[in-house]
Amino acid sequence: MSYCKQEGLILPNGDINWNCPCLGGMASGPCGSQFKDAFSCFHNSKEELKGSECIDNFRDMQECMQRYPELYPQDEDKDASSQAEPADPAEGSGSASPPETDSTAAESAAAPDSAPPTDDQAAS
Repeated sequence: MSYCKQEGLILPNGDINWNCPCLGGMASGPCGSQFKDAFSCFHNSKEELKGSECIDNFRDMQECMQRYPELYPQDEDKDASSQAEPADPAEGSGSASPPETDSTAAESAAAPDSAPPTDDQAAS
C-alpha cells in the first residue's frame, strides 16, 4: 500500500490511482462508482472547457451524495440557507443588495433617492 503515496493521484501510465489517500475515500462507499465516473470523465476530458461534457456525471454523483448526508455532508446547504435568509430582508428593506432583483435595480436607475419606496408601495 505504500506505493499509493509514492505514485500519487495519477499513475505513470496516466491512469487514475483510485487508492490514493488524496481522494479521501471518495472512490469507495455508496457513491464510489458515480465519483469514479465523474472524475474519470473530467480527467480524460479533451474539451476546451475541461470537463464541460461531464455535467451529467457530476450531477449523478451529487444526487447520490445527497441520499447519504451522514457520509457526505453538504457545505452547499449551509451556503444556500445563508444566501436565502438575507434575500428576504433585503427585498423588504432595500438596503442589503438591491441590484439582485430586477425591479429594485430598475427603480434605482430611475430615481435612486425617492422613487424606490414610492414604486414599492404602489406595486404592493
